[in-house]
Amino acid sequence: MRYVNKTLFYMKSLSAFILLLFVLNGSAQTKTTDSIDSLPVRGFCIAAPTTGRLASFIKFINEELAPRHINTLVLRVDFNYQYVSHPELRDRDALSNAQVKQLVAACRQHQIRLIPQINLLGHQSWAGQLSNLLRVYPDFDETPWVKMPEKYAWPNADGLYCKSYCPLHPGVHKVVFELVDEVCDAFETNAFHAGMDEVFYIGEEKCPRCGGRDKAELYAGEVWKIRNHLAEKGRQLWIWGDRLIDGKTTGIGMWEGSMNNTHRAVDLVPKDIMVCDWHYERPDKTPVYFAMKGLSVITCPWRMPNNATAQLKDMYDYRSAATAEMKPRFQGMMQTVWSDAGSFLDEFYGVKQPKAGETPANNTATNCFKAIFPVAAR
Repeated sequence: MRYVNKTLFYMKSLSAFILLLFVLNGSAQTKTTDSIDSLPVRGFCIAAPTTGRLASFIKFINEELAPRHINTLVLRVDFNYQYVSHPELRDRDALSNAQVKQLVAACRQHQIRLIPQINLLGHQSWAGQLSNLLRVYPDFDETPWVKMPEKYAWPNADGLYCKSYCPLHPGVHKVVFELVDEVCDAFETNAFHAGMDEVFYIGEEKCPRCGGRDKAELYAGEVWKIRNHLAEKGRQLWIWGDRLIDGKTTGIGMWEGSMNNTHRAVDLVPKDIMVCDWHYERPDKTPVYFAMKGLSVITCPWRMPNNATAQLKDMYDYRSAATAEMKPRFQGMMQTVWSDAGSFLDEFYGVKQPKAGETPANNTATNCFKAIFPVAAR
């Protein structure tokens, strides 16, 4: 009897294995019928142009983004706008309202959804320089005891990558929400990107307001606060996804994942946000993780065309194999560019070539963009 049961067990196991091979083989041979146009979000993210490059950037929208069927443009504005509510926070050569309206008109002409970004919570400094917010309002600083170095280096004793504002400071949201409202009105948008990536300073022990509090709850609380403010005017919140990934368990690490326990916020944040899931060194398949948590997600490459094309194929496969409930959460792709708009345009049009030995010639934001968003056939 024991022998018969054992034989039946092995027969069932073998049958299951053969069935699995059949399914996998069939799946591998099934050609995807998806095209880039089938993705709900076909996006491009870059710093908002300076006044001197506005005309050339609008030309880029008309002659490159539109023919490639880009339907979403995220512009990292931050303080590159002539805010009326807080003129003390403007960059020196900031875009005027009239210049922003030129961007709005160009995007509207091509049915491109225009989304402005201001970094909230994290990225309140870069290298040795404070952002305008903490420079003007130093009381908002989560770590005022960490002084900006004359010469920045990483790693450093303070663990300083970028400063954060304190999410529990009683005055910070009045200021930042006035900026958010003004820039959203100027861009005539129904969505706003709050950044919120690479937040290394949060819930620090020496902070008199949030020291000792749960970092995941602090992070999720800030997401909810921003989301609720936007929802009052029917706007959707977009954020980067790295702080919602467990960097240690996954091995993804401290940049594209969290090592300070904010990752547990993935179960606490609102489900109607858009997660921009960026992976630059490896095509990690974390969109499935976000979708299974009930969150809408887009994949965001940067400068490696091979990784980007693999990520694009994965997005097609996710949507093809997903249940009816899961498919709408796999929203698409967004090319990210981490330079100013002028430098990218110079690279794109061949005005400036990368220095010898600086980077492999193929690994550029331009080549990555062209690989996943070819010019549509006319």
